[in-house]
Amino acid sequence: MASASTDDPHPLRRSSSYEYLPPYMSELRVVLLGNSWSERSSVGNLILAKAVFSTEKEPNRCLTVRGPLKEKEIVLINTPDLLHPNISEHKLTEHVENCVRLCDPGPHVFLLVLQPEDFTEEHKLRLCRVLEKFSERSYDHSLVLISTPRKKSPALMEKYIGQPVLKDMIMKCRYRYLRQKNLERPELLTGLGRTAKENSGEHVSCEIFQDPTSTSAGDNQRTKHKEAKTTTLTDAVKAAGLQAYTKFSEQLSQLSLSEKTPVPHSE
Repeated sequence: MASASTDDPHPLRRSSSYEYLPPYMSELRVVLLGNSWSERSSVGNLILAKAVFSTEKEPNRCLTVRGPLKEKEIVLINTPDLLHPNISEHKLTEHVENCVRLCDPGPHVFLLVLQPEDFTEEHKLRLCRVLEKFSERSYDHSLVLISTPRKKSPALMEKYIGQPVLKDMIMKCRYRYLRQKNLERPELLTGLGRTAKENSGEHVSCEIFQDPTSTSAGDNQRTKHKEAKTTTLTDAVKAAGLQAYTKFSEQLSQLSLSEKTPVPHSE
């Protein structure tokens, strides 16, 4: 993993010799999540090296932009406010489904852009809820990016990182995190690429959203139950057939014996 499991996590560092993506990956699909549209958009623009996302007006849908990544491609999906306290379960599922379709067959990395002074226990629970909507393995594919605190203070960032809520989120994401202050594009791209490489270039599987014809859990249970009943019935038929075959064989043997036994002629 990026860092050792410790109570004093350290951010990922850039390696000048590190390629953004391993040779077997042709593109990197990244989903931006967090509690500020403006911050997510600024980070997205930094990744793409141009102002693509508006930092002012927040849309009510996911936005996708493709850009070059050396000789390969990066696909960014910027999400609306999925951490809003009043968002319904139906609406959240709808946004997640749309996000998955836009990054088909699935995202490689979730970039969690978090404002430290606003990241409360409630925000953490909402973020976990969103990640788990995609997959239980989303944490393995997540990289935390901590925004610069609005108040300028050298010791303030260390204070926020040491808080249990943010610390716990970093731990859930396998201690992968970067600080936005003085962060340059190559360092951020390296962090994204390293997260993908640690997962062997595999994307998050979200099959439940990709296939609209897939059956529900209830349907699956009913199918399994039906298959079990069919198997039981088949076994019973086989057993009955075996018994019938055994009886028929016995009858056939008796008939054969009677045919071979000479019948005395009456005078």
